[in-house]
Amino acid sequence: MERFVFSTKEELGQAAAEAAAKDIVAAIQVRGQANIILATGASQFATLQHLITQKVIDFSAVVMFHLDEYIGLGIEHPASFRKYLKERFVDRLDSLKAYHFVNGDAPNPAMECSRLSKLIQAHPIDVALVGIGENGHLAFNDPPADFETEEPYLVVELDEKCRRQQLGEGWFPALEDVPQEAISMSIRQILKSQSIVVSVPDRRKAEAVKGAVEGPVTNLCPSSILQQHRNCRMYLDSESASLLTSCN
Repeated sequence: MERFVFSTKEELGQAAAEAAAKDIVAAIQVRGQANIILATGASQFATLQHLITQKVIDFSAVVMFHLDEYIGLGIEHPASFRKYLKERFVDRLDSLKAYHFVNGDAPNPAMECSRLSKLIQAHPIDVALVGIGENGHLAFNDPPADFETEEPYLVVELDEKCRRQQLGEGWFPALEDVPQEAISMSIRQILKSQSIVVSVPDRRKAEAVKGAVEGPVTNLCPSSILQQHRNCRMYLDSESASLLTSCN
């Protein structure tokens, strides 16, 4: 895993977006299409803002998959990740070949997982843009995460630290308002991506970053599995990198 440290979130986001853009363009040149995964949350603000301005990308050849979504939340809810991606990505592009949201308020979450799994299995992922949580989670795979399942999408239970992070970021008015379950892309599905670009700003993520980068690979820090990926780059700011003993 390569890691790069920048002074500000803005610089981090620009560098991550430019790295992702190169991989997206390369995929389009080879196959005429790029399949990507997008994450949400506060960590992705700057990266997505810069990604949509990358003129080298022909977004009409890009298919986007969505990492995760709360169960029971409609797209109109302020905390909906579909709403987030619609407003910050889909609606800000002139064209996009296709996008596949996780329907968190589907009547049958298991059937929604099956629908998404079939779609993503037909679209091998070229580039995944992700973050990591304060508890070290990758997507909504909280510790102890399932490192073994081959199912592309899962119904998962959110732990309290994860739910408190969502509250702390201002997405919900109270802890009891944060859903306890979500649909999440699995660890193994994320690792199938040809390249992974990880954006992680803020001091509150420093402990998780240290575990992910310098700790043992363990499902108690799910993002530590990224150490085993052949082409993973982590973009940090000085705050999130503050506990690391060394950086590239």
